[in-house]
Amino acid sequence: MQQKLKIAIQKSGRLYEDSVKLLKDCGIDVKNGINKLKTEAENFPLEIYFLRDDDIPQYVEDAVADIGIVGENVLYEKKKAVTVVEELGFGKCRLSIAVKRNEDYPGVEFLQGKRIATTYPVLVERFLQEKGIRSDIHEISGSVEIAPGIGLADAIVDLVSSGSTLFMNGLKEVETVLKSQAVLIRNNQLNDEQLKLLDRLIFRIRAVKKAKNTKYVLLNAPNDKLKEIISLLPGMKSPTVLPLAEPGWSSVHSVLSENQFWDIIEQLKEAGAQGILVVPIEKMIV
Repeated sequence: MQQKLKIAIQKSGRLYEDSVKLLKDCGIDVKNGINKLKTEAENFPLEIYFLRDDDIPQYVEDAVADIGIVGENVLYEKKKAVTVVEELGFGKCRLSIAVKRNEDYPGVEFLQGKRIATTYPVLVERFLQEKGIRSDIHEISGSVEIAPGIGLADAIVDLVSSGSTLFMNGLKEVETVLKSQAVLIRNNQLNDEQLKLLDRLIFRIRAVKKAKNTKYVLLNAPNDKLKEIISLLPGMKSPTVLPLAEPGWSSVHSVLSENQFWDIIEQLKEAGAQGILVVPIEKMIV
């Protein structure tokens, strides 16, 4: 019987859609997991478990699942004996301290002796210890942002993406406890065959991640400007250069990082490049 890798992902909520999309972008056919505990991929030796995000680190530690996708905020709060094998780049947010918007906040010393409401007591306690602050931490679940307004706490620590929820509840963000994103974790006791399957999956994930941060660029360059234009293109190795039917011109093909893209495009235009075509990359193997 063929060995299968068991992966746990969030059954609903913030990371569910991105996790399923990642697997599909990796060429893995995943059936809809809503209201289902488990499904199997048809074209890759993978079983997918749909679980509560808080339970995923425990399931991976106990080898019920071999690997899992979970937010760093949950992983580090639960403190389970698992290994992070890949940062996935989605589900980005921050665990932040917030106080009332009209509160004068001079710095972290404001929290000395204060009441803090949170669903992340372990991370908050660690942060406060590092800062030499002693506070009264109240662990609550859900609707943390209303705690200062009803007199339960002087401050809260909660996940923040845009900050709009804090604003609507009369709060302001004052400190970042943790910057978080989705990560792939694994059980520490995988056998050789499971590790080989994991390597195959990571290979696909990295190809998808690389493609999302890279653009394929085609442009026309006058031959007398070719050397200067090529020097502007930090491709994987070197650009591809092909002669055009029109004498004195060449077609140049390369890849650009998303972070460098606009600055380099502007420089290419100034150097004489014309007909610049930018194409998204679906997968990128390096």
